[in-house]
Amino acid sequence: MTKFTVCLKGNLKILNNKLLSLLGFAAKAGKLSYGFEATKYSILSKKAKLSLVSEEISAKSQKEIIYFSDKNNIKTVILKGIDIKTMSDAVGKKCGILSVNDSGFADACLKYTQV
Repeated sequence: MTKFTVCLKGNLKILNNKLLSLLGFAAKAGKLSYGFEATKYSILSKKAKLSLVSEEISAKSQKEIIYFSDKNNIKTVILKGIDIKTMSDAVGKKCGILSVNDSGFADACLKYTQV
């Protein structure tokens, strides 16, 4: 059972702005892990509730994050229309892969990424 989603719902610009704002709040609350290694560690230690991947990330990195997420029953969302710079600006650190480590923030993020 795969838990992999691609964000393609409705008006992407409005949804992406809401999602990016929510990620900014989660970053200020300290509920995110930034980058491939930190996200992988959060997934393997069962802290991650959701993993988010920018569309610019390499296929190999996407494949690995999806593999570890599926293995640990964590949803992974590939964010179409959001590049690394946009994601980095939203959270305040340079990253293209991140994990949301709070179920409330994860559910809210999923609300804006469901197909």
